[in-house]
Amino acid sequence: MRFLSSLIVFLCCSVALGLGLVVFLNASTQVDAAPSLKPHQARADAIVIEKAARSLTLLRNGKEISRYRVRLGFSPSGAKTEEGDGKTPVGEYRIDRRNDRSRFHLSLGINYPLPAQRAAAQQRGVSPGGDIFIHGQPNRIRGLGLSIPFDWTDGCIAVSNREIEEIFSLVAIGTKVTILP
Repeated sequence: MRFLSSLIVFLCCSVALGLGLVVFLNASTQVDAAPSLKPHQARADAIVIEKAARSLTLLRNGKEISRYRVRLGFSPSGAKTEEGDGKTPVGEYRIDRRNDRSRFHLSLGINYPLPAQRAAAQQRGVSPGGDIFIHGQPNRIRGLGLSIPFDWTDGCIAVSNREIEEIFSLVAIGTKVTILP
């Protein structure tokens, strides 16, 4: 009898703790005001992502402004060829959108897939995927102050929340993005 009552108390406490954690993780995912875009002369004019080195470098006039450690798709080797392959694309792209209401802490959209990538996927009868971003951590863990320490995205480039705030302030729509193997 004592065991059963202890088990019931344990289960009730576990359920209450679990519900509290769910509420905490799903609490306001509203992002604080997005950082303002820096003046034109202070902005990056190019981004180079080196997948093998897990690095993202911001450049202005060919000179390094900043360098960041990145996390990639969950299957990072090779070029992205279809939706769900877990790969980060390789090639020359542009930033095509800035999103301060993302599921992740801020995001910068990359114009993947290019027409040739879309055509190649269509020839194989698959979707090339899309919605490739440079972004921060998932909003659901934002309050915990964590950065996921391994390759975890569906093909995006992830940095810490502090880093995406800095990058977001330095990168405008139209910025060239080179993703190297």
